[in-house]
Amino acid sequence: MGQFTSKRGGVDPRAVPNVRFSGDEGPPSYSTHGMPPTIVISDVESSASERRGSRVELRRSSVYSTIDQVPQLGHYTRTLHHQKGSRPSLDALRKAFEEKEAAAEVSTTDSGDGSLPNSGPEAPKGPPKKAPARFGWFIGVMMRCMLNIWGVILFLRVTVITSQAGIVVMWVIIGLSVMVTTITGLSISAIATNGRVISGGTYFMISRSLGYELGAPIGLVFSFANALACALNTVGFSIVVRDLMRDYNVIIVDDLNDVRIVGVITLVILLMITLAGMEWESKTQILFFIILLVSFADYLVGTLIPHSKEKQSKGLFGYNKDIFISNLTPDWRGPDGNFFRMFSIFFPGATGILSGVNICGDLKDPATAIPKGTLGAILVTTLSYLILSVTSGASVVRDASGNISDYIGGNITSDCVGLGCNFGWNFTKCILAQNCKFGLANTSKVMGLLSGSYYLIIAGVFAATLSSALGFLVSAPKIFQCLCKDKIYPYIGFFGKGYGKNNEPLRAYVLCFLIAVALVIYGDLNTIAALNSNLFMCSYALINFSCFHASITNAPGWRPMFHYYNKWLALFAAAVAVLLMFLFTWWAALVVLSVMASLFIYVTYNKPNVNWGSSVQAGSYNMALSYSVALTGVNDHVKNYRPQCLVLTGPPTQRPALVDFVDSFTKHASLMICGDIIMDQDRQSQPQEATDKLVKWMNKRKVRSFYSSFPADSLRVGARNLLQTSGLGKLKPNILVLGFKSNWRDSSPESIDDYINTMYDTFDTNYSLCILRMMEGLDVSDQFDFEVNKGFEPDESIEKDNQKSPQKKPADSIPEEDNKEQMKTVFQTDQGKKTIDVYWIADDGGLTLLVPYLLTRRKRWHNCKVRVFVVGDEQNMEENRAEMLKLLDRFRFGFKDVTVMTDSEKRPQAKSLERFEESVAPFRLYDEQYDGVSAQELRENSPWKIPDKEFEAFRQKSETKVRLNEIIRRNSMHAGLVLVSLPVPHSDCTSALYMAWLDTLTCGLHCPVVLIRGNQENVLTFYCQ
Repeated sequence: MGQFTSKRGGVDPRAVPNVRFSGDEGPPSYSTHGMPPTIVISDVESSASERRGSRVELRRSSVYSTIDQVPQLGHYTRTLHHQKGSRPSLDALRKAFEEKEAAAEVSTTDSGDGSLPNSGPEAPKGPPKKAPARFGWFIGVMMRCMLNIWGVILFLRVTVITSQAGIVVMWVIIGLSVMVTTITGLSISAIATNGRVISGGTYFMISRSLGYELGAPIGLVFSFANALACALNTVGFSIVVRDLMRDYNVIIVDDLNDVRIVGVITLVILLMITLAGMEWESKTQILFFIILLVSFADYLVGTLIPHSKEKQSKGLFGYNKDIFISNLTPDWRGPDGNFFRMFSIFFPGATGILSGVNICGDLKDPATAIPKGTLGAILVTTLSYLILSVTSGASVVRDASGNISDYIGGNITSDCVGLGCNFGWNFTKCILAQNCKFGLANTSKVMGLLSGSYYLIIAGVFAATLSSALGFLVSAPKIFQCLCKDKIYPYIGFFGKGYGKNNEPLRAYVLCFLIAVALVIYGDLNTIAALNSNLFMCSYALINFSCFHASITNAPGWRPMFHYYNKWLALFAAAVAVLLMFLFTWWAALVVLSVMASLFIYVTYNKPNVNWGSSVQAGSYNMALSYSVALTGVNDHVKNYRPQCLVLTGPPTQRPALVDFVDSFTKHASLMICGDIIMDQDRQSQPQEATDKLVKWMNKRKVRSFYSSFPADSLRVGARNLLQTSGLGKLKPNILVLGFKSNWRDSSPESIDDYINTMYDTFDTNYSLCILRMMEGLDVSDQFDFEVNKGFEPDESIEKDNQKSPQKKPADSIPEEDNKEQMKTVFQTDQGKKTIDVYWIADDGGLTLLVPYLLTRRKRWHNCKVRVFVVGDEQNMEENRAEMLKLLDRFRFGFKDVTVMTDSEKRPQAKSLERFEESVAPFRLYDEQYDGVSAQELRENSPWKIPDKEFEAFRQKSETKVRLNEIIRRNSMHAGLVLVSLPVPHSDCTSALYMAWLDTLTCGLHCPVVLIRGNQENVLTFYCQ
């Protein structure tokens, strides 16, 4: 059997045993199977090095075949546009046995030639490139999350909120925030461990879970939310710097402009750090983290140190039971003094949980790091908030003047107001005047005052605000870069370009910097915080809903390694997040949701060419499957009848008129399947790309149809199989739609028999039948230089043109110009006030009336008048007309124009009869001219021809068809569409004669003609039950 060898070394495979190297499991192990040994050299992406570099790996063939390989990582590892490994196709495996002798000869004569994928010339060795920076779970996730959670809110707002809400309500606020963030953290962990998260953080996870419809809007909004959070922390830092400057009587311009100036300078410095690369940014964050830990330790130590008179004048008295009890309950003050306003101000202090997710592309192992780091950060920061609220609420009174002169010692008077009286301080004056400058409710410097060293707290404030600002300044561009690379929105691709070994989004850094500068210039901390809360709440709601939706769909692809989540808790957290958006700031919630809705509508309308296997797709499958199964238990009822069509179009691009006609009355109402019977031996196994192109063509034409191809030796065999296998449960076709065989006179007898027998099979399977005839023909293959599908022979003129064009494209190919502007047919143009003429010759159950009614429900046919023609006698013409009008009125169609044809039994004109006999003459046997033996031989040699006896037996029927055609041409010369009851083919009627009847019935008209026949079962009823 043939061997596969590496092209690089020309190694004789028989000289090398099967070897398997496992990088961290000791020495190589040798196998001694009784099969030819094989060595395979390929580049496989290593998870340990995060897709950088390549390594040589030895692989073994399967015991079944040398071409059949054992499971390998490279077969499942892929990048965005290509797959790293490639397994042999089923066709290659099937043919391997037939080609083994040839392969063995190639192996012995040219040992340097291999046919396995990924083998090729060895790349020239160069200096090894330095690997990009990658972070573990602590530095990459937990530390970043803690730094971003410990932002401006920790040092500047927690104590103020505690004073207004009280310790109990503050714990409730913290608990609600932590509940939302913890459940969101669990959802993040589940999504992040359900496959490899490359980059893009929250946007990547939501878009790949819920699809681009919701992922793209949240990616844009969340990028802006991170830029907003960067500005929020920068403004907080600037306020602290400004207040520190005031302590030293330093003024640049004024209070507001000083914040703006310091903020812009700070952003410039942070931008320089981010442009220096992730390594410098990470080192800076570690420094900030150490400073934060030291400052928090300094605060805890400071609460235990006895306070001086100066600090007591500012309301600091150390841990005291009375102060703790006093601060347990709320004391709402000012316009912002309510629960939800305090909640909205605090919540940004819990929004840093996505910081590790946002740089998931820079983590060593995101699946492990994100759950461990995120949940660990939530736990530690929650404890810090609880400790801070209790320690400050138990040691600082709400109001204090800061004046040493308010000390009264033990001389407490009856008019002393406030808890300070219990400690020998009279703050009554400032309490009554409501102008106290110190105390838990009046200053944001409580942490600094309680600490052992005020300047360490200032350093902690700087570290907290700057680290958060730096983290968000890094996160926003990383998310935006991934969104830009997906090319969902126009005009933003410019910002997706990456630079350096870490693929840094330098352009996106600059854009985020400019947005943050604009927000810093605005400068209102509370407004920015409220808007920021809504943006993050919206993100959290979608993350939790993504987890819930992925779980509820039961998709086999949902297999997260993190199991500690609950889909119902995720749904609850999503609902709570949306509710809190409106309770926080209703106008901000409306703005955020309006922007999301606008972006959603835009993306849904444009339908970008992406496929990420989202849970929405899985949910659609589940819904379709559930409803399809449920439909099987629903009994059929005539009121619910829908015309479900199997349309033998061949490649739909080849017969657009046939496709458009059926789509005109099935779109948004019933089932349509375009059937393609492939009789070309070269197209027996149609590639998936060809099918995708045809489906794309129908989607672009806005045709709601399925496409199904079937290889067969003849039209009849293919149609019979499609009739039996198309559809699912109750979603099965009940009408077969064909194009008229216009070139029947020039066709072979077998082809005509095939066509007519297909009609027989249709009625045998209890299907209805519909045949569309266009005078210019249905086939447009000549206009696009297509190869004609032999299952549907073209018109005579087209066939002649094809003889002049020997080189043809495949029938399922689509020309480039057709992608820009598709061909319009009569069924895609407005018909104005033309008429739809219905010749209801035979009662077929009502399908002949139902189809034109459904057509008039479409905009293009809405103004058309439907005229009904029925057969009757002259003596009872008025009674017949009145009876038909009554029937139509009960069917509620609204058709008022009824004509009774009383001359249908008259003999046709001689010229018309002569034309019919000329058309059928080539198919007549003329056996009456011969004696008995000769006639019998003639009939045996030409069974497809029409014997004279049969022709005479059906003469009356033939004349009736000719006469009906005269009536139709007289009445419907200017109609927009004509529908005629199809005569049922007789079993003893020759195919050629029946084909001549159909041709005679429909010839001579310039509008489309439809021959239609129901299956003799009612499709209409005038009863309501």
